Amino acid sequence: MKELISEQQVQARVAEMAHDINAQYAGKPLTIIGIMTGSIILLSDLIRQLTMPLRVGVVQASSYRGETERGELVINASLMPDIRQRDVLLVDDIYDTGHTLNEVIARMLELSPTSVRSAVLLRKQGRQEVALQPDHVCFDIPDEFVVGYGLDYQDEYRNLPFVATLEPHDIHGN
Repeated sequence: MKELISEQQVQARVAEMAHDINAQYAGKPLTIIGIMTGSIILLSDLIRQLTMPLRVGVVQASSYRGETERGELVINASLMPDIRQRDVLLVDDIYDTGHTLNEVIARMLELSPTSVRSAVLLRKQGRQEVALQPDHVCFDIPDEFVVGYGLDYQDEYRNLPFVATLEPHDIHGN
């Protein structure tokens, strides 16, 4: 594997994102919803730097079956708090085609929040298939398969404190 974004770079950008979110909400209560499972590291680092009153929940959204095959989006919101009349910030690991974030936002809007915004660690360049863009982005990256800081390959590498690209032999097990 090859390091793409160092641990220090990640921590610095997450701090900048937290600063921007603090300024945007100016002390107003906020409900943060992490899109599982990839957002868990970003979610935990981000909320510790936010200064407004917070409620935190998670939603599970998955559209991948197997290694890279895209399937129908399945959303499990059973661990999410009530968001009616609340400002909501969705936190996700990566914005790739945009379909997952677009669909999760559409489903959140059905629950009558005051507002829904989004924050992502990574935005993969050249892959977007929807008009929606995240409100907060830590890094724009090339169209490569990445792991670390919550992102995985076959449920491995999430615990890396940096973001890395996998080499072909890492993916194919050679």
